[in-house]
Amino acid sequence: MIETFRPLLDAARGVDLADPESARAALSRRLDPHGPAAAALNRELVALLDAQKIADRGEPPVRWSRVSKANPESSDFSIDAVDMNGPGPHHAHPNGEVNWCIALEGDPRFDGRPAGWVVMPPGSGHVPTVSGGRMLIVYLLPGGKIEFTKT
Repeated sequence: MIETFRPLLDAARGVDLADPESARAALSRRLDPHGPAAAALNRELVALLDAQKIADRGEPPVRWSRVSKANPESSDFSIDAVDMNGPGPHHAHPNGEVNWCIALEGDPRFDGRPAGWVVMPPGSGHVPTVSGGRMLIVYLLPGGKIEFTKT
């Protein structure tokens, strides 16, 4: 299954996440969220979701799954898939976070951002929240580093 995520891993490899807007622009050059490759990838990811092969744990507003731990095959990113239509648990990103967001219902926003790439810089934290609809989000965490925290 990890090969389905290869376009995201290839796009994210080597991107400096310190400046989220620059990182998002670099990611969009590598995999344009509005291009045909992204459309094909989104269809594959939604098919996995519909087949309950990803994001098959938990209850709304957050259903999730771990696709892969960080390892050489995943370019040292962990891969998580999350089906969201509300807030998730507060967490911090020691090494940053790269998110690929797919609109499933309505006009959803992930932390105020539309579908496509969303980047959180190293050292940041948030309560991940989808508003205005429902999204499938693929989280790539460099080194698999995440810290769940209480707010």
